[in-house]
Amino acid sequence: MNTYSRLISALSLALLCASAHATEGGGLGVYPDGLENYLSGALPPPGVHALLYGGLLKYDKVRDNAGHQIAIPDFGVDVAVLAPRLIWVTKEKLLGGDLAWHAVLPLLNVKFKAAGASWSSTGLGDISFGPALGFHASPSLHYVAAVDVVAPTGRYSSSDPSSLGKNYWSIQPILAISQIDPAGFNADAKLMLDLNRRNTATQTTSGRALHADYALGWGFGNGWAAGVGGHVFLQTSSDSGPAAAPGKARAVAIGPSLRYFDGKGTLLTLKLQQEFSVRNRPEGRQLFVKASLPF
Repeated sequence: MNTYSRLISALSLALLCASAHATEGGGLGVYPDGLENYLSGALPPPGVHALLYGGLLKYDKVRDNAGHQIAIPDFGVDVAVLAPRLIWVTKEKLLGGDLAWHAVLPLLNVKFKAAGASWSSTGLGDISFGPALGFHASPSLHYVAAVDVVAPTGRYSSSDPSSLGKNYWSIQPILAISQIDPAGFNADAKLMLDLNRRNTATQTTSGRALHADYALGWGFGNGWAAGVGGHVFLQTSSDSGPAAAPGKARAVAIGPSLRYFDGKGTLLTLKLQQEFSVRNRPEGRQLFVKASLPF
């Protein structure tokens, strides 16, 4: 199968759920890069908490190993994601941290077109769940260590690039850190490592990937903070199998980021990011919103 065919056959952005990426066939992975924003490393107090993620993602280019655009006629992928996330922070302590559990159920609408053909799918994507430990080093410094499991629950077909799932399990160790200052410098980073199982439909294993979401901003003392945010993605090992992508993927993104947090549970973040320095994967832009209301 040539490079062009591989890219067309598996450019399913099906991911885009919540919890990657290694890039079977040149597509994206199980996590929407840049999804997280401010307060990604600050675990809430004991209790049950609900977050809602929303996103609009648009890809209109594919880059090769040298960063050159691959000429795919009429190429475009549009993804809308709405992903509720439940977090249960227990009263248990483990290794000095607050033990928590979470689950994300992504609802997706994926539209894919290329070379005069088009596909579309709507429904449940690949869910993610797992344990976490939250630490509060100081009133301003917080961090979370977690392990996410991404399950292949989304509908998948190797011949449908708008498929809602990736058809493989993935394990994702996570470290997230937040520096919070209501009237000063704020910094957040969520670092993830993707360990992917084999896609049994294609007999291909996507390579490992190291990636991070970040946000940097200034607090104005009234609950609002503004700055920049984005993501960095680096595939660290090659794919293996018949649908393996021809090279390792990488990408960087940056754009404006906004946050409102009242310190009592109400949270709203907004991020618009543009990708650049892309290799061996689609290139585009993403708009993400995260909201939490106390209940």
